[in-house]
Amino acid sequence: MTILILGLILFLGIHSIRIFADPWRTIQTEKLGEQKWKGFCSLLALIGFILIIYGYGQSSPSYTIWSPPLWTWHITAALTLIAFILLAAAQVPKNGIKAKVKDPMVLGVKTWALAHLISNGSLAGMILFGSFLVWAILDFKSCRRRRSNSLSVPADRSLMMTIATYAIGITTWFIFAIYIHQILFGISPFGYFSH
Repeated sequence: MTILILGLILFLGIHSIRIFADPWRTIQTEKLGEQKWKGFCSLLALIGFILIIYGYGQSSPSYTIWSPPLWTWHITAALTLIAFILLAAAQVPKNGIKAKVKDPMVLGVKTWALAHLISNGSLAGMILFGSFLVWAILDFKSCRRRRSNSLSVPADRSLMMTIATYAIGITTWFIFAIYIHQILFGISPFGYFSH
């Protein structure tokens, strides 16, 4: 559990600098240069991410706070599909989702974390997904505050890019659920639907 918590502090800490210390971040970026600062943050975030995956694996099985019924896995699957579409929207240019939502990456993380809290009653799961949910709520507020302080420019949108966003999000969600989730976490989400 210690490794999981350390990974969360490192990963979410790096991603919280803009929330709690944006002026300090600006100073560091000017001192080091944009690329060096981003490289440094990316390295620390990667180390934190690896510690989270390893620590979560080592924490299982952990103390169970509650036992979610099997039907909660269906809710989790539906919400994670939405999360993957939102994450795709953050990367694909000129899509209608990003034009409407503004911060699809943070909203995607929030949806992903909430989805996993619904179907996970272990202490390790609640620490992991609860931490991400709290961070996403704080970051979403921070993004809205920064945007309200800047000039708003209407976002370009394209029907083809919006369709591409849905296609990428759905495909990535399917591949992750079928193959990658099992490899990383030892759990096949679709395996639960056959019970």
